[in-house]
Amino acid sequence: MRSVRRCSRTGCLNPAVATLTYAYADSTAVVGPLATYSEPHSYDLCEEHALRLTAPRGWEVVRHQGEFHPPEPSVDDLTALAEAVREAGRMDRPVDPPETAVTSGRRGHLRVLPDPVDD
Repeated sequence: MRSVRRCSRTGCLNPAVATLTYAYADSTAVVGPLATYSEPHSYDLCEEHALRLTAPRGWEVVRHQGEFHPPEPSVDDLTALAEAVREAGRMDRPVDPPETAVTSGRRGHLRVLPDPVDD
């Protein structure tokens, strides 16, 4: 199973191949191979964005030398399952409302009451 991680840049749907981490104390942005796990204070980047990344004035960019490769398929079913669950739980994914809430007029403990009909 291939990784389901995507580039963190807004609007980019390309698969992630690199991880960006900021070392604030050293004013350094580090772009390296894709980390095993997505961390809260790092960013996954596609190859294009990993190669084009620039840092603010006064900062240094330390970049992995060589090519970025997509992660190899995982043979560990548990790891693949954990990645799928992590992806499904991402907050930036649009959530489709359940169809039953519309047809039944009920969502959880709340009820939807129709507007009174004026005759």
